[in-house]
Amino acid sequence: MKTATIHQTKTHLSRMLKEIQGGETIVILNGTTPVAKLTAIDTPALSRPNVGTRTSAPVQYAVDAFQPLTDDQLKDWGL
Repeated sequence: MKTATIHQTKTHLSRMLKEIQGGETIVILNGTTPVAKLTAIDTPALSRPNVGTRTSAPVQYAVDAFQPLTDDQLKDWGL
């Protein structure tokens, strides 16, 4: 188990997080007093899907959804 001061933790947090992901545990010291412990969590964080990956079913619409409106329908809309 490694130790690091508060200053070292603030300065090298990204590097320390990589070590923690690799299984390391780091104890944070305030001077010489241990105040916190950084360890990996049991479940991995959710990852974002790759670009272009479908995450839901495609949108479906009626066959006539994009047909022009009739004159009567246009009048109903006030056009």
